[in-house]
Amino acid sequence: MTTNQGTEKIIDESQQGTTLTLEKKDDNNRKLYIESYGCQMNFSDSEIVASILAKEGFNTTQLLEEADLVLVNTCSIREKAETTVRKRLEKFNAVKKTNPGMKVGVLGCMAERLKSKFLEEEKIVDMVVGPDAYKDLPNLIKEIDEGRNAVNVLLSKDETYGDVAPVRLNSNGVTAFVSITRGCDNMCTFCVVPFTRGRERSRNPQSILEEVNELWEKGFKEITLLGQNVDSYLWYGGGLKKDFEKATAMQKATSVNFSNLLELVAEAQPKMRIRFSTSNPQDMTLDVIEAMAKHENICNYIHLPVQSGSNRILKAMNRLHTREEYFELIDNIRKINPDCAISQDMITGFATETEEDHRDTLSLMEYVKYDFGFMFAYSERPGTLAERKMDDDIPEETKKRRLKEIIELQQQHSFYRTQQHVGKIEEVLIEGSSKKSDAHWMGRNSQNTVVVFPKESYKVGDFVNVKINDCTSATLIGEAIEYSKNN
Repeated sequence: MTTNQGTEKIIDESQQGTTLTLEKKDDNNRKLYIESYGCQMNFSDSEIVASILAKEGFNTTQLLEEADLVLVNTCSIREKAETTVRKRLEKFNAVKKTNPGMKVGVLGCMAERLKSKFLEEEKIVDMVVGPDAYKDLPNLIKEIDEGRNAVNVLLSKDETYGDVAPVRLNSNGVTAFVSITRGCDNMCTFCVVPFTRGRERSRNPQSILEEVNELWEKGFKEITLLGQNVDSYLWYGGGLKKDFEKATAMQKATSVNFSNLLELVAEAQPKMRIRFSTSNPQDMTLDVIEAMAKHENICNYIHLPVQSGSNRILKAMNRLHTREEYFELIDNIRKINPDCAISQDMITGFATETEEDHRDTLSLMEYVKYDFGFMFAYSERPGTLAERKMDDDIPEETKKRRLKEIIELQQQHSFYRTQQHVGKIEEVLIEGSSKKSDAHWMGRNSQNTVVVFPKESYKVGDFVNVKINDCTSATLIGEAIEYSKNN
């Protein structure tokens, strides 16, 4: 989890706002418009919301002006995300003046954090709904239909939405998210997530397997198991992870941890690709890495946020891992699974960070040589321990300069990693047309690197063996050789 300002995304576009569309149901006559911002979990949650509201008579629309209900699923992890949402709310309210029957609601992390401002002080929305309250949407909509503001931001100890079948929105029909945990127990001093999404709880593995099997039957070829911290997955019959030690002996004996879940999913659908995100260094265990090496369909890619290379700053962030422990984990990943790609989250300019701390971050990057990364300059998030107890004392110019150095180094390492693929034949799952050329397909290899190649006779959803002929720092360029055996 990270803060904002000056971001550089080597691959990902997950912070973009996305309008989601839902297959029309004939008996639905109200129109719903949804935009999602922030992490992959928010996009997954929007699919849950669409599913719940489809049963309440809502079709989704891509036309804001015709919507009866406008929802924006929000992120509080970075100031930039909140600023973007506020600008969108201004737009929604401008449209609302020409469509007075339109109602506007805020979902997600900003909803929990800024509920009073939205409803009472700024009066810019009709409804505020927190991440654990989406099942209450039917009741809340009745409230706003009757002219009253509606709010539910209560956090839950057991809600996982495991009994809600998500509607796959704006789907390519090939890849899908499957949420396995909610909440976070890691109290990083810079992060708002534990306050906006609550404590960790895990979803029943049987419901996860049922969702995965259903996706395969519908033609999906790849899933991503999602959680704020997937390595903390622990099912012992329900309840918060922190209460596991109170479980019965039988519950403990039959509990399922993340490595167990990975193997269950891999074995249930041996031809389906499996990814997962996000991992936490302190919680990733060797059995997870060994499960990846054991099963060919578990992708060779780990997103492993480190945030800083300085032990002093890691302690100030309450990251609960040291530089040395992180190196040991990296060494084990390389030893057990040499082809595994690793990406990072990095914050520069955290409170009290010195030039020596910054050099420690650069040297850590040199040691790991990440395949790609997500890098940010620190800014305070209201309500966090860092905001309450620490001075944001690093000048903006210094933050920008350090961020620039980190980004430049990551670009060098990204190019170094992509060059290692040149000359190899790699399996690629076609996800769609290349953004730059309609004559080329775009897909990803096991390491999550984007690959483009001429279309020829292949189609979306095919596994294709591609010979890699060239590369940039972010993209592999090749030519298809043949269909993969995994089709």
